[in-house]
Amino acid sequence: MEVEKMDENEWKYHGEGNQSLVVSHCQRCVVLRFLKSPPNQNKTPEEILHHLQNIVDFGKHVMKQFFGENYVHHGEIIQLPLDFVRQLCLKIQPERPECRCDKDMDTLSGYAMCLPNLTRLQTFRFAEHRPILCIEIKPKCGFIPFSSHVSQEIKHKVCRYCMHQHLKVANGKWKRPSKYCPLDLFSGNKQRMHFALKSLLQEAQNNLKIFKNGELIYGCKDDQDCVSDWNELARHLKPFFFPSNGLVSGPHCTRTIVKELIHVITMALLSSTDTCRAGNMKTVPMSQGRSYCEASAFNKELVRNGKHKLESSGLPRGCLLYKTLQAQMLDMLDIEGLYPLYSRVEQYLEEFPEERSTLQIDGPYNEAFYEKLLDLSLEDDGTVAFALTKVQQYRIAMTAKDCSIMIALSPCLQDECSEQRPVVLTSKSRFTFSVSVLDLDLKPYEGIPHQYKLDGEIVNYYLKNVQAKEDPVMSNLFKENEDCTLVLHKV
Repeated sequence: MEVEKMDENEWKYHGEGNQSLVVSHCQRCVVLRFLKSPPNQNKTPEEILHHLQNIVDFGKHVMKQFFGENYVHHGEIIQLPLDFVRQLCLKIQPERPECRCDKDMDTLSGYAMCLPNLTRLQTFRFAEHRPILCIEIKPKCGFIPFSSHVSQEIKHKVCRYCMHQHLKVANGKWKRPSKYCPLDLFSGNKQRMHFALKSLLQEAQNNLKIFKNGELIYGCKDDQDCVSDWNELARHLKPFFFPSNGLVSGPHCTRTIVKELIHVITMALLSSTDTCRAGNMKTVPMSQGRSYCEASAFNKELVRNGKHKLESSGLPRGCLLYKTLQAQMLDMLDIEGLYPLYSRVEQYLEEFPEERSTLQIDGPYNEAFYEKLLDLSLEDDGTVAFALTKVQQYRIAMTAKDCSIMIALSPCLQDECSEQRPVVLTSKSRFTFSVSVLDLDLKPYEGIPHQYKLDGEIVNYYLKNVQAKEDPVMSNLFKENEDCTLVLHKV
């Protein structure tokens, strides 16, 4: 791709995270990712190149082993003319949210990552001229901690996401808690998955976005209050799901279209579009821990209706949700069990700081780094090697807990569909689709103390302000629905 020959006006602001800023091309299915840094703290070009190379290598040599070849797009590093980069920065600056402008886009090194635009189909060129719908989901952590190191019993009952919602509302990040629970989405049970996706559509926060032809049409921008305008969303989606315009407008139309959308997302998430197995990684048993969260709105509704048992159909082994959950479950000790091991590594580094590179804490993220992740043993022999392995596995797990899944859909005619192209059907349409994963930068080693502190804040707030109020109500519901059993004891 000859970027230097393209006018900067053909690129547009696409979004950004804590460390990088992304622009996409208006016509070509590519994005450029630039690193960011606080003002007056610019890194040298060599440091920028090294950082970007670490990101590429981590995706290529580590995360592809977990998720598979078709799901991970690690991109490549390119060098751009500095004048082009500066002009591009000036063009997109007015489009950046104010809360993101505390860091500057790198305009000095000329290095950037070139990646495919995942709001577009990644597998089939024939559909590129057709309208494309893309749903981005940040599913978050899909399991309840099963570690014996957990000190508060509530963590064995209520998932991190549901507890964190209340703290976020209290801190003013969101105005309302979401009814979404990740365990419902990861259950593999279609009824629970539908409920989870509907909850995401009702309160998207930063966990769901919908794009049409690369343009954001639904979802929050940063920390603003989300207003779920399903009627406006249905207007955008109607040509995809009812191309003949045979559905009348109104509330019934909106509900029908949203239901069709949820069905398509569910089927795509349960699909297996990559036969690649997850390297040599021994899988963490899915049976560990409970398969439901007591705070889930779906679970509470079951209890109110006198039901206690939740069906958990399980995820197909080839689907991206399954692979994501496997990577997440490398957090086998929970942050409470992990933090003492992090402290052991820190103490070692204080005595031998020159060993940091040997331990590969900052890379290189190569095959040797991946091989060290394969040991799932939990028998602590007191060594730094054991502690470091668990720390690195935790970093992988945290990366998987914060990744995003992209589902790109394009209308497909019946004579264009074949066994080689994954297709999902609705009542009036059929779509070919691709599923990808992004936001796979390795979580920083230095972030572990923050995670330990945050975990305590989340749990303590929930126990003090939420569970104390909910317990009497839920315990009464459980008592009302309990079977009466007479137990005879021998005297």
